[in-house]
Amino acid sequence: MKSIFFDAGPIISLATNNLLWLLQELKNVYQGNFYISKAVKKEVIDKPFSGKRFKFEAMQVMAVVESKVLEVNYDKKIEEISKKLMDVANRCFIAKGNYIQIVHSGEIETLAGAIVSGSELVVIDERTTRILIENPQGLLELLQHKLHMPVKMVKANIDEFSRLTQNIRISRSVELAVIAYEKGLLDKLIPNVANPKKELLDGVLWGIKLNGCSVSRREIEQILKIETKK
Repeated sequence: MKSIFFDAGPIISLATNNLLWLLQELKNVYQGNFYISKAVKKEVIDKPFSGKRFKFEAMQVMAVVESKVLEVNYDKKIEEISKKLMDVANRCFIAKGNYIQIVHSGEIETLAGAIVSGSELVVIDERTTRILIENPQGLLELLQHKLHMPVKMVKANIDEFSRLTQNIRISRSVELAVIAYEKGLLDKLIPNVANPKKELLDGVLWGIKLNGCSVSRREIEQILKIETKK
């Protein structure tokens, strides 16, 4: 059965934008399984549920999991591969003689789950992990700019991480929103204003960006230009 693995960021973005219902609609179109890892479940349900600020969002995500729209993948191999990925990823860059910790358990378990399940796609909004997979040289430059100091890339570890993740395709919640727009899944939200479909897409994309998705203003403008010409 084909599948997609979700990191915490896209789930949180959908929840805070009142768009969790889109997962069922997208799953109907995709006709495959939507998975999250144990670490992601902890991040989007268990931890926020124990507090007050994001408890209601956690309850909404819990309902999506209980209805099997999102399924928690408990395969034991995920922990084994996660440890390997974490060890390699966090030894890819050095600054002042120390390795830079660049990834955390949630996104790494998501990658490991995708590897174990043979998933077609991983949905991650977090920029660092995505760039590490797609453009490690770009990540080196980003780290140097952010830290304001020289950073050394450990090529052997970069090559090993690339080998481990070579079959992974990355997407973001912004791409999910565009697919939903193209499939007409957002049509019930079209506002009664001038250029309604453009305003709808603009609102959705900015809502997702402002809730943590790594997408630039320029990208949003390009998406709007392309989609509203169709």
